[in-house]
Amino acid sequence: MTFAEKLAWDDTVLPFQLDKSDIRGRVARLDGVLEGILRQHDYPPQVEALVAEMALLTALIGQAIDLRWKLQLQVQSNGPVRMITTDYYGPTAEGESARIRAYASYDAERLTDGAPFDQVGEGYFAIMLDQGKGTEPYKGITPLAGGSLRACAEAYFAQSEQLPTRFSLSFGRSTEVGGAEHWRAGGVMLQHMPPASPFATDGGSGEGGLLDASDILNNDEGENWNRANILLDTVEELELIGPSVPPTDLLVRLFHEEGPRVFDAQPVRFGCTCSEDRVRQSLSIYSASDIEKMTTDEGRVTADCQFCGAHYDLDPTTLGFEAQSGTGDGK
Repeated sequence: MTFAEKLAWDDTVLPFQLDKSDIRGRVARLDGVLEGILRQHDYPPQVEALVAEMALLTALIGQAIDLRWKLQLQVQSNGPVRMITTDYYGPTAEGESARIRAYASYDAERLTDGAPFDQVGEGYFAIMLDQGKGTEPYKGITPLAGGSLRACAEAYFAQSEQLPTRFSLSFGRSTEVGGAEHWRAGGVMLQHMPPASPFATDGGSGEGGLLDASDILNNDEGENWNRANILLDTVEELELIGPSVPPTDLLVRLFHEEGPRVFDAQPVRFGCTCSEDRVRQSLSIYSASDIEKMTTDEGRVTADCQFCGAHYDLDPTTLGFEAQSGTGDGK
């Protein structure tokens, strides 16, 4: 695989379908996206790993949705890592990149030496879909379970959407010959097309009574699903993250008997939607006295974006619904 070919597959999500199994999927490779997300923060290693896993899940899930605006994945817990939030913004025009941003909130003093998911306590995994103006946002949640964020996402799709879903993920720091250490991630998502069998209504066989694929699929569907999962189990971590194995070669290696068919790859990049105008809009509901309480000793109102680290330094007299005309010096 040439260097140019490697770059062509970095930060992309490749959709595919297994025609013989009625299963669709995605292959994602993230490189610069993760660097863009993680270099904004000085996260401890356990938190970095959780954010990387969440970003990879977001890329795979976001590309699988007919998205007009924003998909958000969120973890809320009572553990040392209190919250992880990722946003996926679909491309606004054909050929444009989708954008991903992410951040985590955590108590550094409560972090342990355990595995990344050990830093997440009881709580929930949520997927929120906002298709923009004129639509009602959708939110679905499932309990944190299964020992990984990947397992939480699988449980969400089984429970909330009744769609058998499987993720195989690999992520971590990588050093290539002649290059600096940096984050890379790769993964495969499998999802059975909407099953022909009726929706399951009773408790499931998964952890805590959650639904599992076996509770949703009929015999023939279940056989196809199990066969595809057995094939995916043979994947190696280096095949997932690359860069030496193109996603197309990986699909042929794994699923050549299932008739894999690929579609156009979707580029993704790190991108934040914050701006001075958005900060001003968020403060427009406050009175002059409220704005005064937010003003620093230096006579400024400041705001920092948790996603990208952008710093906004504003004249308080130009903020709120009692603002003077103009935008001040906007340092």
